[in-house]
Amino acid sequence: MKNAPSISTSTRLCAVIGNPIAHSLSPAIHNAAFAKRGLDYVYLAFPVEDVGSVLAGMRAIGNFRGMSVTIPHKTEVMKHVDEIAEVDRHIGAINTVVNEGGRLVGFGTDGPGALKAFVDAGVELGGKNVLMLGSGGAARAIAFTLARQAGPAQLAILDVNEPMLGQLAADLQAGTDAAIAPDLLTEASLAAAMERADVVIHCTPIGMHPHEDASLVPAELFRPEQVLFDIVYTPLETKLLSGARSRGAQVIHGVEMFVNQAALQFERFTGEEAPVEVMRRVVMEHLKK
Repeated sequence: MKNAPSISTSTRLCAVIGNPIAHSLSPAIHNAAFAKRGLDYVYLAFPVEDVGSVLAGMRAIGNFRGMSVTIPHKTEVMKHVDEIAEVDRHIGAINTVVNEGGRLVGFGTDGPGALKAFVDAGVELGGKNVLMLGSGGAARAIAFTLARQAGPAQLAILDVNEPMLGQLAADLQAGTDAAIAPDLLTEASLAAAMERADVVIHCTPIGMHPHEDASLVPAELFRPEQVLFDIVYTPLETKLLSGARSRGAQVIHGVEMFVNQAALQFERFTGEEAPVEVMRRVVMEHLKK
């Protein structure tokens, strides 16, 4: 590790936990950002099954500053922190923990990272009809953030998993003032929802590597004035993105949400402004290999 000589007893530790974790780009992204800012931090990846023990260790180690949390621990980790924002309790998952002198503060950056992707792309969500495809963990985080902060006219949600869809819709209706319109995903409901949608957010794994030839939405359902945000970022150019672009729609790549959520974590870990362009470059270099 080229930065090893700079590691000392004052070095602050950050890490990502999950299982599996070998594929994670987080160490490359965060260590590049630490180096750019000249910070005495190091970021590692830990395969973890026993979340409670890891959080107890984090609490006990004074220079264990920050933790990123990925699949399958985003819900379990909530049981072991001292403070969680109300919105993240409604979402039911967090992806970040910061050690504030032995007090563990948990929060999520996926939703804010997605919202920033829209802002950076110049897309105004206020008063728009938003269609979300999928109702899993990422969809929950994005839906709650948009419902509370972006002011959509309506948030329609389609999924094939009826219990999960119903739970998300009920939680949104209880925890936000947004107009929520859930429906079971069928060819007919998708076509009808696409006709009404100004913005489409794809939150399912369809089209993700190694199934790059799949797309949840036929290209002919897109219109030039629509915006598509596909949270899938492997491959960089999904079939869904290509189809929407071929119809003249504006597209936002999933890599933007990934970089933004990591940048928000970096800022909470360090108190410094994240070098976003460095982080984006590292992600793109790894994804193009």
